[in-house]
Amino acid sequence: MTDMPLPAHDAGSHVPAGLLSDGVRQAEGSPGSRVERDLLGEVTLPPGALWGVHTWRAVENFPISGTTVGAFGELVQGLVRVKQAAAGANLALGHLDALRAGAIDAACRRILENPAYHRQFVVDAMQGGAGTSTNMNANEVIANVALGVLGERPGTYSVLHPNDHVNMAQSTNDVYPTALRLGLLLAVDPLVAALEGLHAALDEKARAFGTVLKVGRTQLRDAVPMTVGQEFAAFCTAVAAEIRNIREQATAFEQVNLGGTAIGTGLNTDPRYVPIVMAQLRALTGRPMTSAPDLIEATSDVGAFVGFSGVLKRLALKLSKMSSDLRLLSSGPRTGLGEIVLPAVQAGSSIMPGKVNPVIPEAVNQVAYLVAGHDLTITMCADGGQLQLNPFEPMIGYCLFTSIRILRAAVETLTTRCINGISVDRARCQYLSGVNIGVITALVPVLGYDICSAIAKRALSENRKVTDLIVEEGLLDARQLDALLAPDALTRPNVGRAPA
Repeated sequence: MTDMPLPAHDAGSHVPAGLLSDGVRQAEGSPGSRVERDLLGEVTLPPGALWGVHTWRAVENFPISGTTVGAFGELVQGLVRVKQAAAGANLALGHLDALRAGAIDAACRRILENPAYHRQFVVDAMQGGAGTSTNMNANEVIANVALGVLGERPGTYSVLHPNDHVNMAQSTNDVYPTALRLGLLLAVDPLVAALEGLHAALDEKARAFGTVLKVGRTQLRDAVPMTVGQEFAAFCTAVAAEIRNIREQATAFEQVNLGGTAIGTGLNTDPRYVPIVMAQLRALTGRPMTSAPDLIEATSDVGAFVGFSGVLKRLALKLSKMSSDLRLLSSGPRTGLGEIVLPAVQAGSSIMPGKVNPVIPEAVNQVAYLVAGHDLTITMCADGGQLQLNPFEPMIGYCLFTSIRILRAAVETLTTRCINGISVDRARCQYLSGVNIGVITALVPVLGYDICSAIAKRALSENRKVTDLIVEEGLLDARQLDALLAPDALTRPNVGRAPA
């Protein structure tokens, strides 16, 4: 399937000649195009368009972001699964005949199996109307694919109608939030897989650098010793915690308001519909989807999206902090900390020859800032809901899907283009550890705080090592210092003891 061109801006112009009985006719002078009518009048749709008049109105009304619903494949899959489940439930209840239900099911399977159909979801993801335009786009595409299954031409809605049949027992207000939740569940899996790859890469570095002693730092000042491996192990632990948080928070998306229709009262549904459509949804998705206990509350509530956005922001900030640390630890290379070496991936300056910058961590920082901005947008959208509906779910969906997508890309790039190639400058770490005044902390249990404080002050003013001053003052000999300042003693819990 080729990309479908959008109709020209004057697509709403009227074409003389009567409509066919099914409301569609061939457009004059434009082979393959067709004319459809709604309450506002006629529009001419381009050849190959599987969407209809309601979709075209939305294309005209929302030239906002340039990002279509079809760009979010997981959302398209969520929409299609909802329609497929509804068709199955309506068939089981006897409200939809087998021919139409089978065609809708076949159309849904075609769309799920062939991502080329995503290009038919042409409505801008940023839209007014609480997602109605997206739902209508889905109804029309599925209806026209189903008509193809039946051997009919697009727009022959007297045979199978987007609203009467594809949208039976549904409203945008239960379809769209359910599809968002299903789509987000699908989008989370690749993000978690990317994070698991980052976790494995950090764990490998933690093991490789486990014996390299370095200076720990607090408030950008020298502190007590640690190993480079411990520093990377801490990064690893942080990523593991975020994987758990994302998985746990995503389970909130398994509860949906499908069957509530317009405001949660279930208008235009069979009393038996909800349990049957939920069973269909579970069978189609393989996920433990459940119906919200109060569909009216669930129809207006966006708390699950707010909570998940917060988890994404937390992940983003953890990744940003890690990236900032990597930039500091690799700073220099001659005049900075220079304890680790990031892989050189590109020239760093158009004027300074040989300069190499930490561009991958910098990119991750910027992704984190955007995700934090999306979280604020979602917060404002949640606050903007009124009474029985929040009309701003399209923006919530746009922000969440975009955040997940760019976080996944950032994590994969950080792993493959940075973490995997990091090396440690052992000589630099050894030198800095040797001149670190903070090592005196390990001697406080033996010499006392006041003596250690005086030694530290003198070492700083005279630019000397604390170990040399301690031996010079006769406080401890070299053998005793070696035992007290051994790497194992400095980097793990121990009980202060008198020198041997």
